Amino acid sequence: MMSARDYLARERAGMPRVAGVTATGALTGALTYFFNKHSAWLQWSVLAHVAAGIGFTFVVVPYLYFHIRRTLVIRRIGALFTGLLAILPVLGLLVTGWGLMLYGQREASQWVYAAHIVGALVVLGFVPLHLVVHALGPSRKTGDLEGALPSVPSGTLKAAMRFTAGVQVAILAAAGIYIVSVSDYSDKPAVANYQYSYGEHRFRPSHTETANNAFIDKRQIAESRRCIQCHADVAEQWYSSAHRQAASDAAYVTNINLLVQKRGIAAGRYCEGCHAPVALLSGELSPGGVHGGVPNTPANTEGVSCMGCHGVESLVHLKGVASYNWKGRQDYLFGQSDNPVLTRVHDLLIRVRPDQHKADLGKPLFRAPEMCAACHAQFMDKSFNNWGWVKMQDDYSAWLKSPYSKQHEDSFSQTTTTRCHDCHMPLVPSDDPSADSTGRVRSHRFLGANTFLPIINRDWEQLELTKSFLQTDKLRVSIEQPNRKDALQNQQALAPALRNYDEAPYYYYLGETAKVRVLVSNRGVGHNFPGGTIDINESWIELVVLDSEGRRVYSSGHIGEDNYVDPKANFYLAMAVDKKGEQVWRHDLFNMIGESYRRIVPSGESDVVEYTFDVPSWAKSPLTVTATLRYRKLNERYARWALKDKYVQIPAVNVGWASLDIPLRVRHEVN
Repeated sequence: MMSARDYLARERAGMPRVAGVTATGALTGALTYFFNKHSAWLQWSVLAHVAAGIGFTFVVVPYLYFHIRRTLVIRRIGALFTGLLAILPVLGLLVTGWGLMLYGQREASQWVYAAHIVGALVVLGFVPLHLVVHALGPSRKTGDLEGALPSVPSGTLKAAMRFTAGVQVAILAAAGIYIVSVSDYSDKPAVANYQYSYGEHRFRPSHTETANNAFIDKRQIAESRRCIQCHADVAEQWYSSAHRQAASDAAYVTNINLLVQKRGIAAGRYCEGCHAPVALLSGELSPGGVHGGVPNTPANTEGVSCMGCHGVESLVHLKGVASYNWKGRQDYLFGQSDNPVLTRVHDLLIRVRPDQHKADLGKPLFRAPEMCAACHAQFMDKSFNNWGWVKMQDDYSAWLKSPYSKQHEDSFSQTTTTRCHDCHMPLVPSDDPSADSTGRVRSHRFLGANTFLPIINRDWEQLELTKSFLQTDKLRVSIEQPNRKDALQNQQALAPALRNYDEAPYYYYLGETAKVRVLVSNRGVGHNFPGGTIDINESWIELVVLDSEGRRVYSSGHIGEDNYVDPKANFYLAMAVDKKGEQVWRHDLFNMIGESYRRIVPSGESDVVEYTFDVPSWAKSPLTVTATLRYRKLNERYARWALKDKYVQIPAVNVGWASLDIPLRVRHEVN
């Protein structure tokens, strides 16, 4: 059995190590807290602090064990009380420190970091207090050792100072060596002899800018796999999104290949600023390079990569065509390394010191609807279509005109502003490090109206979520009751008091020409319906009139056996035309000079469609009139041409529907 002398010997042997790691941890913690400018020195100091914390754990725990075992038998109330006050925050400091090292500063648990800081301050207060109380108390002999602080051998302070100074020298040396050894990112185009085919600007006809007015190294904008290591949950959402597939989308591949074939690869810059920013910004889009439609390239695989969005610093203007200003993030140590050990160190630094990471990738711009305008607005000028300025899709301007922006005179029905993010990036449960205090993140599925990509990829979860998104009562269909001026409730002579004036009856006579008015109300979409590429999407009203025995009286908008929609249906679409007045149905927009037809339902407004048909004499009362607003991504003609060997029949989604029973009567001739 160990004696008090043995315990004290163990304490004295461990005290220099405890003092050394404590002083190092305190100094590096204070320096990194007060001098927080992102630098190699700061990050090496953070690593030294983490190492000191680990060392502190393995030296202070045995020290405390021996110290407590020895001092419990010594009845000194003041020293015992202050010792307990010091031990509790030390244990809290260890727990919160390990929590930060393993899980990082998570948005949902910022209290852990705050508790760690408070714990450090409390320890720095109570430990000296405990030492003072112990030193001022009556001296006790322990074997042949005695003194005010028997467990602290002489020279401990000097040893701690030498150790701490050595660590600081090592930090400075490591920072210097790292700065000298790390390579700079390239600001040259990926293709030699890069051609400025659309003037002096490197990215025209795309309206993209970069913060340093140079090309971007692929390692800065691609490499989404590095983000996935910490943000696996968000990455899984992004992987199903149309953003991730913006360049590998089979329809886009067909169109970009057609553009490059007809106009050259430099013309691809018009599309790739939004669909494949990796290819545009790295300088691939010049003879000798490859565009984003080429399989197995970083631009094709990642589409709109993590940094494709999170690297945007500001907007050039709000007219679209990739009108963003891109700036790369500041690297953490070993950000360019593929070594698995160094990669873990890099990820550790981001977890425990995410300030710069959040500043670079969580800019206030990302919470503004203007962010979406950079790519979800589009125009073309003479330099591209050899004709003149043409406006195309512009969901941002449509949102500005809607009640949801609160910047329009017809916004009285809305009490708050609804941003693009609120619909297309709703808050969803997640265990991601960026999850808020309620455990939710903005969904990176970017749900919209693309139903064919999930079908091609057999991503049934994304398909069901997309269908649900389209069917959440954002568009409402209603059928007006026929308003007859000659309506009779009955043919009997009644006193006026017995008549019901609340609502006139509605009905049709057999053999008459009936009129049905269908209203489509855009009550929940924050922009026009349909939105986006409405020249190749398909939205229409299907109207079916059946009698009581289920016999068809009239129909419009049905899908035939060949999967084409009834051409006489009432469609919501735009028809682009070229210089010859012919329809640009292949989405080869470089030939577009205007539109011959456009029909949409603006946000907060309604569209009325009238149908006329003859009520046959054989129909049985009542007639059931059913109107359905249907939608499918890609019309059949374009889908067969663009998808080629990947063609699949794209089912229509019923976005809104209504039904009305209308009685039938036999007209009585009056002689």
